[in-house]
Amino acid sequence: MPTTFAPETLRPRLQALDTRQLIPAEGLSYQRFYGLSFANSGLLSRSWLGRFEAAGYDIVGQVWLPEQPKATLFLMHGFYDHMGLYRHVVEWAVTQGFAVISCDLPGHGLSSGSRASINDFAEYQLVLQGLFAEAETLQLPKPWHLCGQSTGGAIVIDHLLNHGNDSPAQGQAILLAPLVRPRAWGWSKLSYYLLKPFVKDIARRFSDNSNAPAFLPFLLADPLQPQRLPTAWVGALARWISRIESAPRSTRSPMIIQGEADMTVDWSHNLAVLNEKFTQPQILMLHTARHHLANELPELRERYFEFVQQRMG
Repeated sequence: MPTTFAPETLRPRLQALDTRQLIPAEGLSYQRFYGLSFANSGLLSRSWLGRFEAAGYDIVGQVWLPEQPKATLFLMHGFYDHMGLYRHVVEWAVTQGFAVISCDLPGHGLSSGSRASINDFAEYQLVLQGLFAEAETLQLPKPWHLCGQSTGGAIVIDHLLNHGNDSPAQGQAILLAPLVRPRAWGWSKLSYYLLKPFVKDIARRFSDNSNAPAFLPFLLADPLQPQRLPTAWVGALARWISRIESAPRSTRSPMIIQGEADMTVDWSHNLAVLNEKFTQPQILMLHTARHHLANELPELRERYFEFVQQRMG
């Protein structure tokens, strides 16, 4: 699976996201590789890549515009992920008439930072705030909706619990297999404290987290996939879990889509926490769905997209 792009060469060639720069050849190669250009589909008026600074990182963002956008969807990816894995969500959103804006989190995809690491989850909030600022400058249409998968869902949860009433994103919030605690968190936390004095990272274990047969082989060949799990990220997660589980209750009512075959997050615990933290969250359970809902089988994606559409008016 040959590629002609790399973060260290593509990122410096990008201009500021708010300049709406024409995508350089290497960026077009990136979009083609991940199916993000939607060339000849008639879905878009245009799309582009660009950079912005947030939390001390050089963040790469991306915008997709349909002909007459009626709202905007902010799309936050999961841990180990990047924007390139979310073409199904982007395609659905633009067919609904939404502009889509997204970015690679620090240490992920095309953005700068130690691979798959973070100092503190508060840095993710600064990145989201930076994305809001870019959307404001670009005058992307309101209402602004939020969508996050897994760790991206955790970022949306954190924002709603702490800034929900004064958020610029007063539209709907969509949480796909959101992270509060990962599966077997007690053992993971113990391992972290035992390993922390001795190792900085451990080898990543790739798991079959979608029923779509082509997804895991694609991940294994994806040039933007991190290969190590930094202990720093696990420590940041531990601190974040304590903060979020003691956060005040919110009046917001997010949509939550959760697969019952998810072996990545502790979804029964997480749903109990989210039911307590939010006001009547709207929950769709998918019996056979695994963790990576953005890349599940087409019939499972259709079910949750229909669920979301019915509630977005």
